[in-house]
Amino acid sequence: MGSNATAEAVLTIADLIRDQATTENAEVIAWVTEVAELTKPETVVWCDGSQDEWNRITTEMVEAGSLIRLDKNLRPGSYLARSHPADVARVEDRTFICSENEADAGPTNNWMAPADMKAELNPLFEGSMRGRTMYIVPFSMGPVGGAITQLGIEITDSPYAVLNMRIMTRMGQSALDGITPGSEWVRTVHSVGAPLECGQEDVAWPCSDTKYITHFPETLEVWSYGSGYGGNALLSKKCFALRIASVMGKNEGWLAEHMLLLKLTNTETNKAYHLTAAFPSACGKTNLAMLQPTIPGWKVETIGDDISWLRPGNDGRLYAINPEAGFFGVAPGTGETTNPVAVETMWGNTIFTNVALTDDGDVWWEGKTNEVPDHLIDWQGNDWTPDSGRVAAHPNSRFTVPIQQTPTLAQDWYEQNGVPLDAILFGGRRATNIPLVAKSLSWEHGVFMGATVSSEKTAAQEGTVGELRRDPFAMLPFCGYNMADYWGHWLEIGKKLGDKAPKIFQVNWFRKGADGRFLWPGFGDNSRVIDWVIRSVEGDVSGETTSIGTVPAAGELKLDGLNLPEADLAELFAIDPASWLAEADLTEEFFAQFGDRLPAEMTAQLAGLRGRLSS
Repeated sequence: MGSNATAEAVLTIADLIRDQATTENAEVIAWVTEVAELTKPETVVWCDGSQDEWNRITTEMVEAGSLIRLDKNLRPGSYLARSHPADVARVEDRTFICSENEADAGPTNNWMAPADMKAELNPLFEGSMRGRTMYIVPFSMGPVGGAITQLGIEITDSPYAVLNMRIMTRMGQSALDGITPGSEWVRTVHSVGAPLECGQEDVAWPCSDTKYITHFPETLEVWSYGSGYGGNALLSKKCFALRIASVMGKNEGWLAEHMLLLKLTNTETNKAYHLTAAFPSACGKTNLAMLQPTIPGWKVETIGDDISWLRPGNDGRLYAINPEAGFFGVAPGTGETTNPVAVETMWGNTIFTNVALTDDGDVWWEGKTNEVPDHLIDWQGNDWTPDSGRVAAHPNSRFTVPIQQTPTLAQDWYEQNGVPLDAILFGGRRATNIPLVAKSLSWEHGVFMGATVSSEKTAAQEGTVGELRRDPFAMLPFCGYNMADYWGHWLEIGKKLGDKAPKIFQVNWFRKGADGRFLWPGFGDNSRVIDWVIRSVEGDVSGETTSIGTVPAAGELKLDGLNLPEADLAELFAIDPASWLAEADLTEEFFAQFGDRLPAEMTAQLAGLRGRLSS
């Protein structure tokens, strides 16, 4: 390692790691030591996830000015963090899948060979934690010991990341104890890197001009450098739970999905159902996860709002868990009228990031309340009034809150081996073409529906298909391998499940009329669509088969009290063959980029759609 002094320093940190380690697993200790020798932290802390640890870290950050304690009466146990303005979101252009074979990453991922990426990263991580504390964070994704659960460790120099990991995962000694010699676990390393000269002393984390979020699927590793933002620093989340886990699932016969998870109970029969739903951002995912029905007969409970892991059970059905333990939600637009459950969940014990601070020591963001405060401190620490001409909270500002505080939380979240799925929903934000709801004609057709999920970049008010932003399965930024192989994996899962597979549906809350109006009220009234979905699963409604799927037949949707004009209802399910055929051409162009990796079934489904539309 160079001079004798340097070698002596490395030896000291290695001794410190061994002396303080709360595990006897030599494999873990050796890995932690290797990372410490590279990053050269000043001190090392093995995290246990305790309340004492939480109190110590939050106190240290408050005293350092990098965390603001909110009023204990208004928001007990809660804090406000602010970031550097250059570090407020995921950096997809700096996110890489480092598989040995470029084709395995596929055309929709950034790729670099593992050896080349490590050669780029090593100089950046060399001494990157100097003068800082290195935290070792063991965590479990899912209940410890569960059939679908996976374990990992994050090494980070960000106390903000540690606090968020405590909320978002089952973090602590039980997870570390589950990592036994020779077992499979995911290794993740994060450093905020060399700080920018930002002129702000009160940011929750520094950041670097250089950023890398890198994934090594063959060795189950994540290395993240230069960003402290949640999606880039909480490596349990998108990095592990989707990109790495999707590859693990492909290899082991399960699925890691960007899906919410719901429990629905028919209050007349007391029969419970479970569904997952995959929506791209800004398509109503969190609102559906915390749905409050506007029709009688249903109790809706939350299991998860973002990620689901799906695995075939011993009985041949598909089981699902939410592997996370908290919500990392977008604050703006989450309000007392749009999502009261989420607002109630944030009563305390919450970390808010880049929202505004009220004069009485609480938080505010656009959409939180109908009334706008007369004065705030904005997300960058500046005075703000309604006349300031800028937003008070960053559009991607966040709240991190324990899922156990959700008033609608289902006990099923605690289920060790998950819950059996009855239905899977796919949806995008479409002004045209896609009906309010349609059941797939088969599992294969359902996979085709998922593969063609998209949102329109333009309003497309003339009834033509606008430019589509493709997001198959809402997984485009998160699939850790070739998307065509991913569709093939879904097809294989369907073959394994056979007639026990969940039914697949496509929904669209955002269809517009020719005048640009939304035709469907959405929010709580989406329960009317979910009601039809479950009755379709049960065979209580037969629907009407069309060229694009099975839609509700006349009178099957429960519309009492909605005052929905007949013309709007007809438009919600109108099928324009010319517009659909034009979209089929766009789908063919999209599929073409995958070359011979594209499953033949996807080509067959596209041909089948064209044939049905033409006839």
